[in-house]
Amino acid sequence: MTRISRRTLMASVAVISVFGGSRIALAADKILASVPGLSFPFFVHMMNAFKAEIAKQGYEAVESDGQVSSPKQTADVEAAIAQGVKGIVISPNEVDAMAPALEQAVEAGIPVVTVDRRVPSVEGILAHIGADNVKGGEAQANLIVSLFPDGATIVNLQGQPGASPAIDRNKGLHNVLDGMADKYKIVFEQTANFARDKGLSVTEAALSGLAEAPKVIVAANDDMALGAMEAVKARGLSGIVIIGFDALPEALAQVRDGGLTATIEQFPGQQSALGVQTLTAFLKDGTKPAEKVLLLTPVAITKDNLNTAERLGEVK
Repeated sequence: MTRISRRTLMASVAVISVFGGSRIALAADKILASVPGLSFPFFVHMMNAFKAEIAKQGYEAVESDGQVSSPKQTADVEAAIAQGVKGIVISPNEVDAMAPALEQAVEAGIPVVTVDRRVPSVEGILAHIGADNVKGGEAQANLIVSLFPDGATIVNLQGQPGASPAIDRNKGLHNVLDGMADKYKIVFEQTANFARDKGLSVTEAALSGLAEAPKVIVAANDDMALGAMEAVKARGLSGIVIIGFDALPEALAQVRDGGLTATIEQFPGQQSALGVQTLTAFLKDGTKPAEKVLLLTPVAITKDNLNTAERLGEVK
């Protein structure tokens, strides 16, 4: 009787793995789709776009919820590598922490496309599709300048430390405002970790500690901006300009209704679809992208151009 090794046997059958609490059978025609955390509406939209495009391209998606934990997302990537997925499309939780897992994938010959969050330290990644978050931060700052030509005091709610969008959006904001620091003064600046509850509590702390209410609250995502909006309402304040980032449907509704002044559209659905298309083109016939890094230019969304928002159709 011919003996079959355990490795051969495991490779010849469907392997069952746990991703985000659900059991999923992995096979050779599957693609891992991984996001930092499905507790964020932005990443729910991104995951839905991933899955829709993966199915459209004739593959099956393996969904990975990183749960805002680099060890969890790393474990998902390592499991997918071991089980032989065809490719990986991923928005990494943290730039540095996710690098070793993505290096393992590349070394295993599994093509990787990063979306939204880039990991430039890993050589061999097939492509990165994202938004130019520096330009997005600059768009926030330029809007402040246009709304307050004589200057303004500003509270800046920063995103998750170590996440490339948080780093780049903050850089873009400072690129513009630091050159006019005599007129545009950031009077409070602290991370609120991209979370709504933190946006609320950090804004409450800022408003409590300032002698006068700021003219502007700028946030690195909409969840923090919506939290800040609640803090402002709770104090009975009015006239404070609040600017978010991500153009979530709830934020778009608040722009329409006056709760937020603006949000930044970075076209996450388009990013996700392009990321999957880039990966599957390589899987099908070895086509490499013309550009290894493709960055979409974010746009400030106000009442005046609300109809250009990607997710306007979801606004209630």
